[in-house]
Order: sequence, then C-alpha cells, then structure tokens
Amino acid sequence: MRHLMNPLDFTVEELDSLFNLANDIEKNPAKYAHVCEGKKLATCFYEPSTRTRLSFESAMLSLGGQVLGFSDAGSSSASKGESVSDTIRVISCFADICAMRHPKEGAPMVAASKSSIPVINAGDGGHQHPTQTLTDLLTIRSLKGRLGNFTIGLCGDLKFGRTVHSLINALVRYPNIHFIFISPPELRVPDYITDMLQEKNIEYEEVIRLEDCISKLDLLYMTRVQRERFFNEEDYVRLKDFYILNKTKMELAKDDMLILHPLPRVNEISVEVDDDPRAVYFKQVQYGVYVRMALILTLLEIKC
Repeated sequence: MRHLMNPLDFTVEELDSLFNLANDIEKNPAKYAHVCEGKKLATCFYEPSTRTRLSFESAMLSLGGQVLGFSDAGSSSASKGESVSDTIRVISCFADICAMRHPKEGAPMVAASKSSIPVINAGDGGHQHPTQTLTDLLTIRSLKGRLGNFTIGLCGDLKFGRTVHSLINALVRYPNIHFIFISPPELRVPDYITDMLQEKNIEYEEVIRLEDCISKLDLLYMTRVQRERFFNEEDYVRLKDFYILNKTKMELAKDDMLILHPLPRVNEISVEVDDDPRAVYFKQVQYGVYVRMALILTLLEIKC
C-alpha cells in the first residue's frame, strides 16, 4: 500500500507515467468512466476548501466510484476531541482511499501511519500541497510540452504559500530551470528553500517589482496573500494588494508566457486578464481533476 504525502514521494519516472495516464484520461474519458465502480473515496477536510475537495470528488465520480466525508472539522468527531489517528482508523472501515486536508503540518502523515487504506495529503498547514503540485506540473507539461528548460517567476506570498514551496521542490529535479522570486521583503521565500537551491547550484533571483522581470518569464505563477496565514489583520491589509497583474503588465510579457495560479484568486490577477490566451489558471483546474483521477487509479493499483 502506498500513500502520497509529498510530491517527492514519486520519482520523475513515476510522475511521467502518472502524467501520461492523466493525458490519456483527458483524451479518452469514456474508457475510465466505470473503472472505480464499488470503490469509495473519503474526503476528510479539517479546513475549508472548494477546488481541492470538489476536484477529488469529481475525480472519483468520473471514475464511477462514490464519495463520502466531511468538509470542515466542526462537522466531524474532531469537534468532540477525536484524534486524527482514531478518525483514519474509522474511515478505513468505510472507504478504500482517503484525501485529507488539515491545518496542522504533518497530520496526514500521522493518519497514513495508522491507516489501512491509501491516504493522500490534500494540504497540511503551510507545509505541503502535493496534488496541487502534480496539477501544476501536468499543466506545464501539457501546455509547454516539457518540464525543464524554462524561467519561472513565482509572485506574491512566497513565505506562507505551501503551493509555492511544493512546486519549487518538485521542479528542481528537472533540468535548466531558472527561478525568479517576486515578493515584498516580508513575504520572501524561506531560507530553507534558497539554501537548498544554493546547495544544488540552481539559479535564482529575488526581486520586488513584477515589472522588472516579467519580460524574462516563460511561466508566471501568481499567488494570493493568504489572510488565514497572518497573525494580525494589519499586516495582511498592508500587503494584500502588493501585486495586481493587469493588461498593462501583460504587455511587457512574452507572447507565449503562461500564467498559472493555484486559486482562489482575490484581486492579484485583474479579471481583464482572464480573456488573454496566456491565462491558463482555469485550464489548470481541469488538469487537477485529470491528475487526481490518475492518482486514485495509481494508489488503488487499478489497471486500465
């Protein structure tokens, strides 16, 4: 039995196989419409989510399976004090696979250690969000035709953004990637990330103004400033509008630069950008369903 806690749990070769499967699902949905009949996915979400939870549920339903679970801790026995370890033991009696989101870092790992079914980390605190990273990688590979040999700018909250941290750690395994980190000083990427890049001799830059580097980028990964990760409202209000991507800034970018965003968007990307063919963040959502379908099949060891 296998779990997914971290994008690095899969080798580059295993990711290639996963993405090939996801691309085949995209092209031949009818082929996969009933392969999970009789299987159940439990979605155990201890903090709010729209895209991730519904994406997992859509993925399982599209495979012909069923879903059960809870969408916040208040509607589970966690509100009565039940531990994650006990919850997953109970869930293992009801379901064949579990996707868990939790505000505490490491909680899905604790669940996996006690589970008799595969557990997928659907986000734990500010730590990891592996299925978002798989979504990002599949989007880049499908639309750029490669993973590697590009310059990527990551913009916004690089301190608390778990999607950013996971994506950087995943991309360093591919060749010739240049990172540009775009953030205010208060939200710069953590030292453990830059230390890792230096150890691996991977090029990176840190800049404050998006306008100063957007012309260099093959990919721009925008993020929101996350109110829920701040200790006080004053800091959040001061920084929440630091970056707003609009048509004027897009005029400086390459014709084939792609804009990604893990969503939800607040106002860091103006709605006027949505019609730009370089804006692929809603396509990214669809790729998230395909990659989660492929992941469910892989962890359940279902061959098609």
